[in-house]
Amino acid sequence: MPLKSFKVGEKLVYPNHGVTIVEQIGESAVMGAGDTYYHLRLLANNSRLMVPISNTDRVGLRRLYQQKEIKGLISLLEERVTKGHTDWKGRYRENLEKMKTGRLEDVADVLKNLNEVSKKKSLSFREKKMYERAKYLIVSEVAIVKGIPEPEAEVLIERSLDKSLVGH
Repeated sequence: MPLKSFKVGEKLVYPNHGVTIVEQIGESAVMGAGDTYYHLRLLANNSRLMVPISNTDRVGLRRLYQQKEIKGLISLLEERVTKGHTDWKGRYRENLEKMKTGRLEDVADVLKNLNEVSKKKSLSFREKKMYERAKYLIVSEVAIVKGIPEPEAEVLIERSLDKSLVGH
């Protein structure tokens, strides 16, 4: 399978971390010669990271979703929640796996699931952190793709989540 190739200036998603921008492509002064790296900067906090080009598939580096995929994501968020694990440990493990995929649909599942649980009882500290992370990952990508400010994207996501709870 051919490796995905990205360009300098392109915005990419690094799973479980968020939207990054490719600042340069080249060798690493730190890592020594041999591998070529994507030098990325996380938009959330300006921290920098390097991903060897040969590892892009393994880490799940991907392009931003398109408008139509975001529409599908919003619809997914509005659907009623399907029953998941009742014990928090099983739910946490399952959600952790979904967060690692980097697919917005999986992150949306986690967000929806934890949102529903939070309406019935308070989330554990770890689940609360995961909920915030999932929400941030979705809100930040939706804001960039739609070209709207993050607070506006957050309102959109919250409304969709509220729709998923109607009838519970």
